[in-house]
Amino acid sequence: MKHVPRPLALLAAGGVPDLAALRGRIGESLFARVAGPDGPRNRARIHDSPGPRWFGPDRPIRRVHGDAAMFIGGLRALLLQSLHPLAMAGVAGHSDYRGDPWGRLQRTSTFLAVTTYGTASDAQQAVDHVRAIHTRVNGLSPDGLPYSAGDPHLLKWVHIAEVDSFLRSYQRYGAGHLDQSDRDGYVADTAHVAGALGVIDPPRDEYELRAALADYRPELRGTPAAREAARFLLYRPPLPILARAPYAVIAAGAVALLPPWARSPLRLPYLPLVEDTAVNYACHTLVHGLRWAMHSPRT
Repeated sequence: MKHVPRPLALLAAGGVPDLAALRGRIGESLFARVAGPDGPRNRARIHDSPGPRWFGPDRPIRRVHGDAAMFIGGLRALLLQSLHPLAMAGVAGHSDYRGDPWGRLQRTSTFLAVTTYGTASDAQQAVDHVRAIHTRVNGLSPDGLPYSAGDPHLLKWVHIAEVDSFLRSYQRYGAGHLDQSDRDGYVADTAHVAGALGVIDPPRDEYELRAALADYRPELRGTPAAREAARFLLYRPPLPILARAPYAVIAAGAVALLPPWARSPLRLPYLPLVEDTAVNYACHTLVHGLRWAMHSPRT
């Protein structure tokens, strides 16, 4: 009997169900990593609970936060946020990003999901929980300067670094492309969450977002803690072997989205030719694959 290569044999036997099963397994594995053990229960509550939401189904925030480009945008946000010495002092002194990076990711992703898609009451409860945590995060930086996670000025920096990162990542690697109206709409949507968290006068359109970033530039610098965080996030994350290559692509994409002025303090390379070709292609391919897996019927 003539040997038939396994892929062709699967196809001849109706291999689509096997592909669907593979897609489901990959999607479930990614979802478990991002959402944690309570992910299925949280997902059901977020999406199935009746009641008004902060954002309707047509709002830009739902498009951006529901796309796999968030993997790259989230890492870029952490790198950018680390450039504020007081914000980084709070992370270094109170965060468990080294000991429990997956737990931190899961808490952050759950907060974004609840505030973006959940009921208004659940979103407000999530915000109140974060604000209560912020009251306990305070201390002195290595330079002896006081910091507090509830400081509206630091909250605003964390917010604009995050919004800028998510928006830029979606524009480059997302499933669609936001026009000016939708970009302004996204910034306005995130301002609602920021205001609830205690940010005073958050930017409400893309122009205000760019102006706010420029206003913070004089305060930013690369501290030893920031460079150590960058090394951990980019080169030494606790990952299984099979996840290291995809994560390396995410890391390269996050660095490629940083402006040169943000890379130098963190001692990160600037290789425009490589980034515009190899990194860009690898990131588009990976994000497309992640989107395919995460949007499977089982996730």
